Amino acid sequence: MIEYSERFEVIVIGAGHAGCEAALASARMGCKTLLLTMNKETIAQMSCNPAIGGLAKGHLVREIDALGGEMGFVTDKTYIQFKTLNKKKGPAVWSSRAQCDRVAYKMAMRNSLETQPNLVLKQGNVEEILIENYKVKGVLTSIGTVYYANAVILTTGTFLNGLIHIGLVNFPSGRAGEFPSLRVSDKLKAIGFEVGRLKTGTPPRIDGKTVDFSKTIPQSGDENFRPFSLRTREIEKKDHLCYLTYTNEATHKLILSNLDRSPLYSGLIKGVGPRYCPSIEDKVVKFKEKPRHQIFLEPEGQNTTEYYVNGFSTSLPEDVQLNALRTVPGLENVEMTRPGYAIEYDFFPPIQLKSNLETKLVENLFFAGQINGTSGYEEAAAQGVMAGINAVLKLRKKEPFILDRSEAYIGVLIDDLVTKGTLEPYRMFTSRAEHRLILREDNADERLLGYGHKYGLISDVLCKEFKDRKIEVEEEKLRLKKIFVPLGSFGNLLEENSNGKRVSLAYALKMPEITYEELLKIDQVPEDLSQIVKEKVEIEIKYDGYIKRELKEIEKFKKLENMVIPEEFDYSNLKGFKREAKEKLMKIKPRSIGQASRISGVSPGDIAVLMVYLKQFGSKSGLFSDKTTT
Repeated sequence: MIEYSERFEVIVIGAGHAGCEAALASARMGCKTLLLTMNKETIAQMSCNPAIGGLAKGHLVREIDALGGEMGFVTDKTYIQFKTLNKKKGPAVWSSRAQCDRVAYKMAMRNSLETQPNLVLKQGNVEEILIENYKVKGVLTSIGTVYYANAVILTTGTFLNGLIHIGLVNFPSGRAGEFPSLRVSDKLKAIGFEVGRLKTGTPPRIDGKTVDFSKTIPQSGDENFRPFSLRTREIEKKDHLCYLTYTNEATHKLILSNLDRSPLYSGLIKGVGPRYCPSIEDKVVKFKEKPRHQIFLEPEGQNTTEYYVNGFSTSLPEDVQLNALRTVPGLENVEMTRPGYAIEYDFFPPIQLKSNLETKLVENLFFAGQINGTSGYEEAAAQGVMAGINAVLKLRKKEPFILDRSEAYIGVLIDDLVTKGTLEPYRMFTSRAEHRLILREDNADERLLGYGHKYGLISDVLCKEFKDRKIEVEEEKLRLKKIFVPLGSFGNLLEENSNGKRVSLAYALKMPEITYEELLKIDQVPEDLSQIVKEKVEIEIKYDGYIKRELKEIEKFKKLENMVIPEEFDYSNLKGFKREAKEKLMKIKPRSIGQASRISGVSPGDIAVLMVYLKQFGSKSGLFSDKTTT
């Protein structure tokens, strides 16, 4: 073995979306950080679709940005189409999504890593996490080099014992064309970690030169949009078209006749796949009543003719994939450049983690990304930035950074993982958040920028801009409350029989028919108001009553969240609990009454008994406390 001469404070293993954010956060907080990746050419690789954001995922990207993360900023640099989804619905579910240039994205992220002070980027294959007395001390690579560190963050994606399936053929791989990691999970399992098996997949890629786009439906992006990152000053307007087409009866018939050659249906694949992103085989089998399924053709970048076939994830044999694609309108003469495939990989059920993403078994060892059972770039990046921040805080003996469910989708994500666990790839949805009207995209800065600044990840300049913006919003809301106009000013948008009634512009804006743009027809809006400010003003006025009601619900929620359970509290001798409840409490060791109440198998009655015991424990030790008073 060769011991590397320099010692690091934090080592991050894996340079996917979680690893990049973890390493940048750690380095930007002043810790000497090493990022180890098996291949420097695939840093921040978009293994699946060439896009960032989407339903609920766009919320995560803006939250990552407000905490000082990089994903949104790099997306703004390399996007080729931008679109806001769910715009016809309420602002709670508006979600931004950007098609990106796959190659440009990973090059831009690599540049961010290579130019970051305190961060060393090296290529190396980690074979073992070095642990002594259940405390991490470093890593060992396949060529015998030892790197020592005080904390290690493991972000291994699909590489742990990765196995690719294409038809009835399978072979070890972390991603197509890349080696798997074959020893790390076995070593961790040997010291007591529970290991599970999951499966995910990706569609084929096709040559755009062989597509008849006249038979498809062009899908354009938004002309006006708000970039993901607060750091983005100017953004070049680009709109590379995507295209919509559909499968049909011929497609389905061909797939059904070849299920015996599918590893998913022949029993070769043992891992559990993603429920909310099913393969085309699953769609055809499980939704037989549907005569067709959507297929989106998405460009891989500005300087390539390759397209990603969104909606056609598959592990069927290569010949079946090609023949099935050729039944789709526009793809009759298509050529595949890469077949789709399924991949099985090891993951670690996340109830083995604390809320700061540190493992319960090994001190100063953190997990982030798909290793915790999640799917998606955005979920991984969110965990990465949180793991990076918390690793540094742990080394500095500071309180952990834990977002609760009322503060951020990131809080919902991590709480779901460490409290409920997951037996299938976890994906974020707006429906998972109880307080989604408060957790909007437009107010991610208001919710989280203060934390980013506190930890040194957000500059003073961005903080001042946010404060100035907040003042502008409040001043404009006040101005609209003071200006009164005849109700008839809005013409046939409102009832014609207004009887000369006068209302404030703020009152008018509350009405569903009136938008901020409608106000411009009768009002002199300050010329220097940005689009961001106008959007915030409209949302805050129009949904004021709902927002106030939601904030009251959050107050109730926080009472239970603030009732902290001491780490040393012993559940083993408690009486009056169901066996399942007691076992779950002992295994998960919730940090608060609120978290305990969300554990599957723990009833409201169990919570009432637990609170009695905790008060007795607190009166004896003085340790049971309310966060609001400590």
